Amino acid sequence: MKRVLAHVGLTAGALIMLYPLLWMISASLRKNTDIFEHPGLIPEHPTLGNYALGWTSTGTSFGVYMLNSLIICAAVVIGNLLTCSLTAYAFARMTFVGRKTLFGLMLATLMLPAHVTLIAQYSIFRKLDWIDTFWPMIVPSFLATDAFFVFLMVQFIRSIPVELDDAARIDGCGYWGIYRRIILPLLSPALVTTAIFSFIWTWNNFFSQLIYLSTRTKLTVPVALRGFLDATGSSEWGALFAMSVVTLVPVVAVFVIFQRRILAGMAHTGLK
Repeated sequence: MKRVLAHVGLTAGALIMLYPLLWMISASLRKNTDIFEHPGLIPEHPTLGNYALGWTSTGTSFGVYMLNSLIICAAVVIGNLLTCSLTAYAFARMTFVGRKTLFGLMLATLMLPAHVTLIAQYSIFRKLDWIDTFWPMIVPSFLATDAFFVFLMVQFIRSIPVELDDAARIDGCGYWGIYRRIILPLLSPALVTTAIFSFIWTWNNFFSQLIYLSTRTKLTVPVALRGFLDATGSSEWGALFAMSVVTLVPVVAVFVIFQRRILAGMAHTGLK
């Protein structure tokens, strides 16, 4: 009986959580004037016109925004996988002066809001003439600036027996050989987790992309969606909801395909 009640409660909770998504999909199939007049989930006169309208109504094909987001996401994923794994390997396996202090400072950055460093970062990127380019979103990922992913991989590497490193040294491997031949293959669950979260967080990152990008053809999906709203009240709600559904497809697809890898990676690192 308790199990039945638990399943009923979980099902009810899932439906409550899914309701906004289902309503958005329903709203994307309605005319602009019917969206808020009939708040139910089943549209009376469904239409796909909002998708055609939203794809071109901003003056630039929405595919351009999708491509821009994909380019930034791909670069950030590559940068985080490469530099965070190298940094984590150094913290977990190498001995050097100030290792614990530097590791503690890195973890302290997790408690530092991004808004605190925004002005300093903007000033640096402006002097480098990187404003209105993709570089401010891409370059930091190649400098291992995401402490969460470094910590994730450090915890994973520490769970790998040190004896494997010793055996590799006997066979003539140095630090780079151990990293490439021993650590990196065994690190795959954490790497997959890092790649998935990097993609999802970068795809949904509105604030940074709003700050650094201004040219219409360089905008990304989150900023482009803001263009459907008009302060004067003539917002294209139907097109907005339609393109919101479109932008959810890559994120949902990535999560559904790799959800088991996410759980495996988090379990191996001891995080919950």
